[in-house]
Amino acid sequence: MNKIYCWACDYSQSSGEGKLAILFTHKNLKNNIIIYSPKKLFKNNFLFHIANYKYTSPFIGIIFCWFFFLKGKNVCYLNYLPLWNSLLFIFLPPKTILGPITGGAVYYRNSQFLIRNFIFPIFYKISELMLFLRFKNIYFSTELLKKYLAKKNILKSKFNYIFNYFSKNIKKKKDIDFLIYYRKHTNKISAFPYEFIKKLISYKFKIYVIGDKLKSPFVTNFGYVNNFKVNSLLSRTHFSISSNENPYTLFAIECLNNNVRILADNSQKNKINHFKKDFIFIDFQKKNFSKNYLIFKKF
Repeated sequence: MNKIYCWACDYSQSSGEGKLAILFTHKNLKNNIIIYSPKKLFKNNFLFHIANYKYTSPFIGIIFCWFFFLKGKNVCYLNYLPLWNSLLFIFLPPKTILGPITGGAVYYRNSQFLIRNFIFPIFYKISELMLFLRFKNIYFSTELLKKYLAKKNILKSKFNYIFNYFSKNIKKKKDIDFLIYYRKHTNKISAFPYEFIKKLISYKFKIYVIGDKLKSPFVTNFGYVNNFKVNSLLSRTHFSISSNENPYTLFAIECLNNNVRILADNSQKNKINHFKKDFIFIDFQKKNFSKNYLIFKKF
């Protein structure tokens, strides 16, 4: 079989997009691939920073795919594939192999609320038309976008690709109460349960944080760490906290792999249909909850 030339905006083990791309190549494309990314193409720091910017990199990917397509090669575009970015689905070469399509998270009332809730659905429809006219084997990372698709296209699609990341590990002795992934993203900050975490701190739970720094003297910040470190910490962890805007992140799947129970707000109960027994539903807005309840849930 001919080689497949793949563009990945991110192909690292330290980000969700990178890990999703790696998962897709290992599962769907095997070893018959040549991966290109901003890091591989641009050695000059200035050019790398331009090419690596999240709004620049996808369009460099379009040029990359056309370059090899016109040479008669098989091409693949791996990640940074949000359904709202209609230009990708319009301008990528025909027959491009697409990695999992992302997006569809719940958006909260912030500066981008109007754009994401009223403008994005228009672009979703344009992208949907292009997708099912020009491409085959459509994968979606989760099922959050299903509500925006026509029924006939739902039948042609495969959802929850992220569940391929699920692989249960042997349970180990645990000495960390909570490991939380924190990211200073506009929508994620709006959905982040700060008050609930303050309550956990007041109950003297041991809380570790990865990602961006959470400003509190009562938590241990590790910053951005590699995937080995993440899983090493999770193997020692009892609980984590679900992201309200998307309960099925790669971090959530890694939690499930490491026998970590995930706390989710009661408002998410009807939205979480998979791995439900591994979630604990709590009212994050409630001022008081039983510390002993969580201690019991450790076992």
